[in-house]
Amino acid sequence: MMKAIVCNNYGPIEDLQFTNMPEPEPGSDEVVISVISSGVNFPDGLLVKGLYQAKPPTPFVPGGEVVGVISEIGDQVKGYAVGDKVAALCQYGGWAERVKCNANLVMPMPENANEDEVTALLCGYGTAHHALKQRAVLKPGETLVVTGASGLTGLAAVQIGKAMGAKVIAVASSQDKLALAKKNGADILLGYDNLRDELKAITDGQGVDVVFDVVGGEVFDACSRAMAWQGRLLVIGFASGTIPQFPINLALVKGYSVVGVFWGAFACKQPKDYAANMMELVQWYATGKIKPHVGQKFKLEDATAALQHIMERKAVGKIVLNP
Repeated sequence: MMKAIVCNNYGPIEDLQFTNMPEPEPGSDEVVISVISSGVNFPDGLLVKGLYQAKPPTPFVPGGEVVGVISEIGDQVKGYAVGDKVAALCQYGGWAERVKCNANLVMPMPENANEDEVTALLCGYGTAHHALKQRAVLKPGETLVVTGASGLTGLAAVQIGKAMGAKVIAVASSQDKLALAKKNGADILLGYDNLRDELKAITDGQGVDVVFDVVGGEVFDACSRAMAWQGRLLVIGFASGTIPQFPINLALVKGYSVVGVFWGAFACKQPKDYAANMMELVQWYATGKIKPHVGQKFKLEDATAALQHIMERKAVGKIVLNP
């Protein structure tokens, strides 16, 4: 048996249980990983509450990204061995002492890398990178607005936007959060008050080329009215809790695109592109071009507190569990 966090029924985060679960057994194309670091993300909270797109049968163990050491290996797996330190996507099961993952979604750890930082490269940095590279096709010299700029995906978008040559405008709710975005490369800092007018003023009325929006609600509305011709408004999530109703005539008269970003589906439907993206992120990480900010670490048994911290929008950077 092993220790794990279990969601027995969809509902309040407080109902999650820290309990014993059977050890995972690898299929022919899977590996079992002894977990060192497991990521906690905003969608995990939606999943537990039954508000996410996916609804696995209960009971299940949340957690979709881990870093650890391979402890068992399926008979059809090539290129990995017991004892290898790896990072992996697992869809579910990551908030446990051990988890099984498909070998196609496993990658070697960079040499001398920090396990908690590499955990952030998966969902958080993976989402931002896919959004800006494949969905927005961000070009050097373009203007990029990042809302929720102190959270994991926001900071990732700031760093990756700079790595891709953009002028980055960070938007956050406090001076401390804006200072963190500045430290991570943001060129211009804004609060949420009068956001539409501020963005138009900064761009001399031309509007912004790309918006990376994790907030939704009124923030999305403001950004939708500050877009440049042929701009791309990226829909990442709705941390505000409000899914906006988009007046589609704006896209028509202003000639811009509203683009959905669902990184999990991308990783499954375009595995070669996903692998290439991760190789680029790992290279950038190894050379210091990007560096994930780990905000807080929690013990596995404190997963409920970690998730509440994120859902209450208190988190900055990456939140991890260390079994």
